[in-house]
Amino acid sequence: MIGYVTLGTNDLEKAAPFYDAIAKELGVGRMMEFDTFIAWGDADGGPGIGVTKPYDGDPATVGNGVMVALLCKDTSQVKKVYQTALDNGGTDEGAPGPRGDDGFYAAYFRDLDGNKLNAFCMTSG
Repeated sequence: MIGYVTLGTNDLEKAAPFYDAIAKELGVGRMMEFDTFIAWGDADGGPGIGVTKPYDGDPATVGNGVMVALLCKDTSQVKKVYQTALDNGGTDEGAPGPRGDDGFYAAYFRDLDGNKLNAFCMTSG
């Protein structure tokens, strides 16, 4: 259902390497790039993520309650994505681990602009 999600940035040149590193860990690369916008994902596959300078020219701001969830293949990849985010300037919002009793395993972090993301997978519980 979702084709891609876009997050705002105030510094595309700094945001790009952050998302390049995460995309690489998830096995994808850039699928679209313009002066003010970059998207990562598989053009023939599932949803992607884009980072853009706001079209209206106003500063990008973080949405309260907004979060992008990145699907990982297993708990090891959740840990790797989380660590990649932190190694590239992201900040911790919740270390990798199980959440609840339903097999949901996740790690939470913020990008360089303060946008909240998580890396997750479903385990057998």
